[in-house]
Amino acid sequence: MVWFHAVAESRHELQNPTSPEKIRLVGAAAALRPGSQVLDVASGRGGPALVLAQEFGAHFVCLEKAPEFAAAARERAEAAGLSHLIDVHEADGAEFPLGSGYDAALCLGATWIWTGLTGTAQALAATVDDAGYVVVGEPYWRRWPLPPGVHDDGFVPLAGTVARFESAGLRLVALVASSEDDWDGYESLHWAALEEWLTQNAGHPQHDEIRAQHERSRREHLEYRRELLGWTMLVGRKAQPPTGSP
Repeated sequence: MVWFHAVAESRHELQNPTSPEKIRLVGAAAALRPGSQVLDVASGRGGPALVLAQEFGAHFVCLEKAPEFAAAARERAEAAGLSHLIDVHEADGAEFPLGSGYDAALCLGATWIWTGLTGTAQALAATVDDAGYVVVGEPYWRRWPLPPGVHDDGFVPLAGTVARFESAGLRLVALVASSEDDWDGYESLHWAALEEWLTQNAGHPQHDEIRAQHERSRREHLEYRRELLGWTMLVGRKAQPPTGSP
């Protein structure tokens, strides 16, 4: 059985519409440094962990449910000489015992794990120390209300997105949003990988299914997502508990 996303994202260094430069901005905003302990949930092929471990010397515990992506992350960490800083677990973040005491916790583009941004921010905030950092990557709508026929998919405009994030007891300290170039590069890698697979697997029993999903996703990007859908990484600092009256 071929998984659509394993094909579509086989060429991605980063599996979100962003860049290494922006990932490094996030790492700086989250005060990463040598020795920082970082949890990365739904870490994919390991792209952000590789960038941030290389740049800041932080240690990552990566959780990735998809075997294809977890294996790729281990291989990439080994090839980059960063295996000592990146531990990859093939696991579902919603079921894995996350623990606590991290300096920062990340979930970039996978808030469905905890049924949305609010639940994800709450789950990650519980894993970091007081005054630790939480980083979440999430879509938002650039225009509101949406045009007729465009479903909101549970996302809201940017101010509402930040409100959901901060409802977990976090204080926003940085926002790093995607550009149209980031989106185009991200989507173009999908298209190239899928077209190559479809050409090489013309007789595959899932050929027509994957072709249909590919063309539907491309059409939605061109018709409205490129214009209307944003994506941002939110960096929040965990609010410290009150110390009581003097």
